Amino acid sequence: MTHDETHGKVTKLTGQVKEAAGVLTGNKKLEREGAAQRAEGALEENLGKAKRKVGELVEAVATAIKE
Repeated sequence: MTHDETHGKVTKLTGQVKEAAGVLTGNKKLEREGAAQRAEGALEENLGKAKRKVGELVEAVATAIKE
């Protein structure tokens, strides 16, 4: 798991908590901030996954070339 994936998961979770707190308290601003943070975290997590997959592909190609 890459740093981006881990950081994205944490950011996404923090956003989910903020969003839920906003819903429970009726605080629309906190709810919107949480939703935005959750989306940002999901994006960062997916970017990390993509980076990892590209790295794995490059590694596989390099191994195939060496053989």
